Amino acid sequence: MDGPLSGIRVVDLTQIYNGPYATFLMAMAGAEIIKVEPPGGEHTRRRQRDGGGAHIPHAMLNSGKVFVELDLKTEAGKAELTALIETSDVLVENFRPGVLTRLGFSRERLAELNPKLVYAASSGFGTTGPYRDYPAMDLAVQALSGVMSITGFPDNPPVKAGPAICDFNAGVHLYGAIVTALLERERTGRARAVEVSMFEAIYPALASNLGLMSGTNKDRPPRTGNQHGGLSISPYNVYACRDGWCAILANNEHQWRALARFFGQDWAIDEPRYASMYDRVARIDEVDALVAGWAAGFTKDELFRGLVAVGVPAAPVRELSEVMTDPHLHARGALVDIDHPIYGPVTLPTSPMVYEGMDRTIRWPSRKLGEDQAVLDQVRAAAAEAE
Repeated sequence: MDGPLSGIRVVDLTQIYNGPYATFLMAMAGAEIIKVEPPGGEHTRRRQRDGGGAHIPHAMLNSGKVFVELDLKTEAGKAELTALIETSDVLVENFRPGVLTRLGFSRERLAELNPKLVYAASSGFGTTGPYRDYPAMDLAVQALSGVMSITGFPDNPPVKAGPAICDFNAGVHLYGAIVTALLERERTGRARAVEVSMFEAIYPALASNLGLMSGTNKDRPPRTGNQHGGLSISPYNVYACRDGWCAILANNEHQWRALARFFGQDWAIDEPRYASMYDRVARIDEVDALVAGWAAGFTKDELFRGLVAVGVPAAPVRELSEVMTDPHLHARGALVDIDHPIYGPVTLPTSPMVYEGMDRTIRWPSRKLGEDQAVLDQVRAAAAEAE
């Protein structure tokens, strides 16, 4: 079965993580993604030369795309891009604001070339405002957005979140904005420009911490380590066990009672000091010490399976190597093992968006730089016919 975006052609000028993830999601939904790379390839392709596994992000984010190489600083390259624009439904870019205009493709020019084109842009801080021209990588946005200020333990320096959360959060928002604009075009005929800022996209994820700041620590929400970001749930932490660590939390009274019974600590159910979530939060360090003592005699698998069986959220802290081979992710088709034509055996993600009637797999692996250059001949022919 064709995907829900089959028949949609996208000019993909994106690079690194933010934009490429949005267009990857579109590719996995059936869209034709024409990935336009500069001479030598975009940044993640060039990183692979170090031999240290840096090729994996490029392979992950560019499955199911068609690859062409264009030098947009030349008239020939601009002519090829013009033909692509004239025959496409969407153009996506995550350059610094103003770059595409300087290349001769302002918003007004894009509308002239193709009134039905949805133009989508993403950047660190948006196309207007005082921060417009700030260079933005995930680390910089984590720092400026407050993410780093709330990550880590109270007595230690701020720490970045391990994943590139600002890049990928913006990528998901960008995908949503594009698809929403396509729906509007389908309904009204209007092709709207859309924009997503990494800085703005990550802000809602700070909800718990903003709540804490508004409640008690109005100057700066503290770094809460592995405790709840709003310090409003207890227990909520990562606890040492015999062979590692296990995350355990009790989000309500039922879960607290089930937790106490599992550990054989029925006394804690009726103990007035722990009678409600409010009471437990008021004694958060005391409760953490209790649960840590109870958990220390178990393995992380015993805790995981035992607590989940009685309805208490828990999970072992796993290494990435364990996650890559996770039987659940592979059984659902969320991860697939392939023999990549360039990189050899790799484990790649499919789209987290599952569509009824579509097999959950990658459409095809990422390809060599310019491997699909011949598609430009077809595009030129289509553009000439349209004239």
